[in-house]
Amino acid sequence: MSATSVTPDSQTRPRIVIAGAGPTAQDLVRQLTRTPFAGGITVLSNRDEAPAGLLELAALPQVSVRFGQPASYIDPDGRYVITADGLEFSYDQLVIATGSSPAHAPLEGSGRCLSYATIDDAHRLGDAVKDITRVLGRRPVGILVGTGTAAGQAEAVLRARGVRPVRTTLRPAAVVPNLAGSMLPAAGIVFEDGSSVNCDLVVLAEERIARDALAVSAGLRTASSGGIVIGKDFRTSVPGIWAIGDAAVFDGVRLGLLVASASAASVCASQLRQATMADALSEAA
Repeated sequence: MSATSVTPDSQTRPRIVIAGAGPTAQDLVRQLTRTPFAGGITVLSNRDEAPAGLLELAALPQVSVRFGQPASYIDPDGRYVITADGLEFSYDQLVIATGSSPAHAPLEGSGRCLSYATIDDAHRLGDAVKDITRVLGRRPVGILVGTGTAAGQAEAVLRARGVRPVRTTLRPAAVVPNLAGSMLPAAGIVFEDGSSVNCDLVVLAEERIARDALAVSAGLRTASSGGIVIGKDFRTSVPGIWAIGDAAVFDGVRLGLLVASASAASVCASQLRQATMADALSEAA
């Protein structure tokens, strides 16, 4: 395979490549750089835009962010990654953090809804409910759309915040907007048959699918329902490759529904440091 090779500044520096640049990947970089790290970290982002948080990380001397360069091929034996534009990055340790995507097409009016996809959404959902309660001056009535673990967690958050949740497993056709000038964006949902349900807020906690195509092409073990299978230490079935965030599954459940992003990043960073140190000692011997 023809590619443009990108070599590290020093062959002795530990090289960590992170495929993905979302919140979990950013948390991992922060954790890796929180203490002195002698290696280099390359982040491969599939987006051209540069959010402020990612730009701050890119300014760190040991971090290189490649915008608009998603990983498209992994050679686990040669330990290198090739991007969609043909750039080649060698690695000592590779972390796949490609996240997940909605299983369904966007719901009409979904921009008026609150969402719940991972544990990290619990705090944001709680704050939003608090604001809505203050505006209403009473206990809100909420419609929860979704099934599975995410919907169960979202319902627990809503009940804890005083919302009376009405849960539906039947996907609505659209979200009904509130009257112009209202501080509440949604007034209810309408189904395909024309029936509707009124409410003060709508929460989407629908199924998501792990983006694991990169892992599948590299021969990593994946779950039957999708997602890269990992152990408690975030290692995959292939040496030198790790997975974190919603691309990963543990015991059949998306990682984002099991552990907060910052907590997962902290543990994974510790494991990566140990692995790079072990590699260095092995080479020195």
